[in-house]
Amino acid sequence: MMLKKLCCFVWLVLYHLLLPAFVSSKDHGNPANDLVEIINENRTALKLPKLNDSPGLGCMALQYVELCKDNCTGNRAVNCKPPEDDFTEVFAPNCGVELPTFGTITGHIVGCESKYLQPSEAFSHVIIKDNKALSLLRNKSHKEVGVGLVGFHKGPFFWCILFSDGQTNSTFVLEDRGKGIKQKTGCYSGSTFPCSCGKKINCAWSFHSIL
Repeated sequence: MMLKKLCCFVWLVLYHLLLPAFVSSKDHGNPANDLVEIINENRTALKLPKLNDSPGLGCMALQYVELCKDNCTGNRAVNCKPPEDDFTEVFAPNCGVELPTFGTITGHIVGCESKYLQPSEAFSHVIIKDNKALSLLRNKSHKEVGVGLVGFHKGPFFWCILFSDGQTNSTFVLEDRGKGIKQKTGCYSGSTFPCSCGKKINCAWSFHSIL
């Protein structure tokens, strides 16, 4: 009886220790939303304004990293730079962004890792990996942000952050609020859809569902 109680106590302690690590995605299992929150926490700590979470930018960020899936280097860098025209001719149409509302992208950060990282780890080790990225995060001209991430079967995970100086609800507007988007893999911030667990994605962030 004593041994049984001890085992239950150990499991209870382990549960509470592991739960915060796995349940970091508060918005229906979407770590992209958590990253936006972390970005804004870091900006407000420096007395910079919060950035609006733009689903249009987030969806295009996901498109960006899906295109770069075979270009992860050993130092967590992504050796991939899609042509600028891809934003208006490929990413925006795929996401259903209304072209008249396409604004100015003021910067982007892209990174990768061989395995999935929790949002706080991804922020520290993949996204803000040098002074250039830190300076971009603190840029005062940014008004909006969008985050996309995706993982590939037996391959790396990719993260992309897009910034814009557009105005809330007037730039990168999704047609019919994004209802036409057929998201097969990955996550993007501001989405009303949960992370997709298609064949190409390793849904590591869903592990907490078995606890």
